[in-house]
Amino acid sequence: MATLVDSLVAENKEVLAALEKILGYRFTNLRLLQQALIHSSYAFENGQPEWNNETLEFIGDAVLDLVIGHVLFRTYSEMREGDMTKLRAALVNETHLAEMARAIDLGSYLHLGKGEESSCGRNKSSILSCAYEAVMGAVFEDGGYTCVCELIESFFVPAIEEKKEKLLVGDAKSRLQETLQRRFNEAPVYNLDDEQGPSHKKVFTASVVFRGEVLGTGTAGSKKEAEQIAAATALLDLDKS
Repeated sequence: MATLVDSLVAENKEVLAALEKILGYRFTNLRLLQQALIHSSYAFENGQPEWNNETLEFIGDAVLDLVIGHVLFRTYSEMREGDMTKLRAALVNETHLAEMARAIDLGSYLHLGKGEESSCGRNKSSILSCAYEAVMGAVFEDGGYTCVCELIESFFVPAIEEKKEKLLVGDAKSRLQETLQRRFNEAPVYNLDDEQGPSHKKVFTASVVFRGEVLGTGTAGSKKEAEQIAAATALLDLDKS
């Protein structure tokens, strides 16, 4: 008796080939890719609940953590362990994985139950992120670590620098305070230097001062963000000294 996966592979070879082309990876066992696209709701409605993508999602989650962690370790060996952990979390969380899934239109390849289909399941971040993990798990099962590593790097490396900058700017004030407390046992002071524009669209300029010296300035749409940018600028100079 053919399984749900076997039947779908026979029906969807052209569709699966199109997804393989987008991924840049050719499966030896096409059943793995097909299973990665089966949501539990569809498997349940078709009487074979065991043929969903949840086990491949479990594997893919672990693989993504390992590969992204390895890439960060190689690329940013000077980064603190805590910052590296935060950056990896930002890259493999549900929101970002769903963005990656939407970028390759993964939702259009999924098999969903009627309830999920009618409630716009193809665009739900929870479903998309899990499916993306399942596809990565399928690649790992099919081709091993080297293949999945190359694939993940090709998709994620362009996003790493952007996420790194956002993360470090967002955490800059606490990092600057830690640095100055560690070196000098003193904390910096933030000044609001300028405030312009109408009430609904103000622009703030802030500076961070330490021992009477301006270490950095920042301009943004909120006072808090301007202070973070000022702190990030100060950190860049301190890292060089």
